[in-house]
Amino acid sequence: MEAAGWQVARHCRSRTYVVCGRGNNGGDGLAAARHLHRWGRLAGVACVAPDRLSGLAAEQAAALRAVGVEIASRPEFSGAQLVLDALLGTGLSRPPEGLLADWIEAVNGSGLRAVAVDVPSGLDADTGAAAGPCVRAALTVTLGLPKAGLLIGDGPEHAGEVWVADIGVPFEAYAELGIRVPPHLFAMHDRFQLSAIRL
Repeated sequence: MEAAGWQVARHCRSRTYVVCGRGNNGGDGLAAARHLHRWGRLAGVACVAPDRLSGLAAEQAAALRAVGVEIASRPEFSGAQLVLDALLGTGLSRPPEGLLADWIEAVNGSGLRAVAVDVPSGLDADTGAAAGPCVRAALTVTLGLPKAGLLIGDGPEHAGEVWVADIGVPFEAYAELGIRVPPHLFAMHDRFQLSAIRL
């Protein structure tokens, strides 16, 4: 999560407002917010139900508060030039609804360029379906390996420019899932633009 937050933050090159969900995707966003704060690029951060964070995401929230950053319970984009979408990740099982749907609509209606963490919130990472509200990102930083849903269905329309970032997952872990990763994939660079790869 720490590596993910650092990689994502590197793609946020102007004043950034971070919106986070309660899961690991939100934890990545909170980690990114801490790096953005360190670099003077954080406009603010809001989290859906911040009092209900748990596990690694709660640890990232505590680390962020420890450096003096408040976590709001609703987004306020004034003063921001960019929004970082860390609401929902690869665990999406149904179309977003309620507060999450409202926040997705707020991101899309903000008029700001959006950077998505792993996949745009509301996009099915496997099928590329956007069955409900879905963030329209200008850029997506996908972590470890590309997600199929970024390349098919509604994915290309919502993901924008896709960058693949190394977060240190051992390739043996992918092998356990039957995924063969070229050993040199991140040997020269720790991130690459997906469109630069020749299939």
